[in-house]
Amino acid sequence: MLRLPERLGSRRQILTMLVAGGIVIGTFSGCTQVRRFRAKQYVASGEKLMHQDDLESALVEFRTAAQLDPQLALAHSNMGTIYRRLGDYELAIDSFVEALRRDPSSFNDTFNLGQLYHFTKRLAQAIQTYLHAIELDPADFDAQLNLGVCYQQSGEQPMAIEHFEKAIEIDSASPHAFVNLGVALHAQRRYYEAIRAFNEAIERDPAQPQVLVNLARTYMSQNRHKMARLTLQHAIKLDSNLAATHEALGYCLFKTRDFGASERAYQQALTCDDRLPRAHAGLGSIYMVGFLKDKTRVELRDRALEHWHRSLEADPHQPRVRKLIARYQPKDAPQDRELLSQLSMP
Repeated sequence: MLRLPERLGSRRQILTMLVAGGIVIGTFSGCTQVRRFRAKQYVASGEKLMHQDDLESALVEFRTAAQLDPQLALAHSNMGTIYRRLGDYELAIDSFVEALRRDPSSFNDTFNLGQLYHFTKRLAQAIQTYLHAIELDPADFDAQLNLGVCYQQSGEQPMAIEHFEKAIEIDSASPHAFVNLGVALHAQRRYYEAIRAFNEAIERDPAQPQVLVNLARTYMSQNRHKMARLTLQHAIKLDSNLAATHEALGYCLFKTRDFGASERAYQQALTCDDRLPRAHAGLGSIYMVGFLKDKTRVELRDRALEHWHRSLEADPHQPRVRKLIARYQPKDAPQDRELLSQLSMP
């Protein structure tokens, strides 16, 4: 009969004694197996609760599973899914990171983490995560497309173009990659290629007024204002409430010096969305042109300045508009400044 000492030593010592005494040492591994089995049961229970939309109870099950088996990636993955549905994106990110530490080969966890980084505007991390996703599955359309969008938003247009083209190779029937490809090509001033990409997108889905707006802007970059105007008029027929269409039409008409029609288009854009910075900037330019033609009409100057101010309120990052305000803001005469200084004294 094996006698154990009164004070147990290390686990290694205990295992050595058990082996020496002819006792099977499967007790410890068996305990681990039991814990893993129970953890999987909790995961199954949590998934059932998750499908029933009992998210809080499901979280309890997944947390218990993770405690029983810390290496169980699925428990952390499911927690990430729930936190994402609850809108707690930081905890969702942490959960998917934990899942990937345990199973780096999981495409779904990698893709979900990339989406969350992208949604929370961490573009560098999103790019790295999507790069890992396409290593796992190079033929996934959404991973290639989303990676291209991240590069596009980071200003890396050549890389964006590369991944949009890869997405098109995977699924040439979808319009989305063509739309984004057109935007990236336009940013590179590759206008003819951009026009072709936008037209490819429209062929696949004709009911896309925003794509028509993008196409019209490319035409305007080539000074093809008649084509731009016709394209925007077609976009308005598709959706008369899209503010960007009226704003783009206002700019197109301004460029052809049809100031009356341009003003009406800008006003219509602001009726759809009164915070459009470019519509306010455009109206300001129209009114300032009127003032410069007849400087007795100071009300036009004041209206121009007010629209420029409102444009900056909507988008402060417009150095050109700031320069226009500084240039045309009326200056106080010296005697007026002296009087104002005296009135401000206590």
